[in-house]
Amino acid sequence: MIRVMSLTEILVIYYSRHGATATLAQSVADGVESVAGCAARLRTVPAVSALHEANAPTVPASGPPYAEPKDLLECAGLVLGSPTRFGNMSAAMKYFVDSSLNAWLAGDLIGKPAGVFTSTGSLHGGQESTLLSMMLPLLHHGMLIVGLPYSEPDLGATQTGGTPYGASHVAGSDGRRPVSDEERRLARALGRRVAELAQRLGRSRA
Repeated sequence: MIRVMSLTEILVIYYSRHGATATLAQSVADGVESVAGCAARLRTVPAVSALHEANAPTVPASGPPYAEPKDLLECAGLVLGSPTRFGNMSAAMKYFVDSSLNAWLAGDLIGKPAGVFTSTGSLHGGQESTLLSMMLPLLHHGMLIVGLPYSEPDLGATQTGGTPYGASHVAGSDGRRPVSDEERRLARALGRRVAELAQRLGRSRA
């Protein structure tokens, strides 16, 4: 009898307005998939407006599909990404997080690893407070927060983004600065660390 090994699936959810956070999300997903036996489930969330619930299409015009409640149930770990909005996560990401009440009531995310990432227009534009704002609901869900240790050489050498709280990017005032090599590697490292921890936790429960 051939035993089929199931993949450890990490959910990467992001909101991106100009593309930088989406680029970081792909790097996080690449990091997840660099771990043998792990796969990334890449999802986005729709923009928020006064008529959001009435007008949002059920499927995005391009890119990954929108995150659904079942994604939270099925994942072994979670990584959230959002641009900074006045030192906080975007309204679109907050809307999605606020809709996760049923997952909280059921305890679907308890004991699962989680990480966060962000993009800002300026170096001191609220990166760390945004990352911390995304951690708070994850702690309420009982998740295990994964950061970036200084054993990652890029964390001490970067002149752009990158924090011990999570991966980050400095987009510039016009939002057009590309994701640097250091930022990309740190995003990959975050995805890899969440995936590795999810695997170890899965083995310990087996």
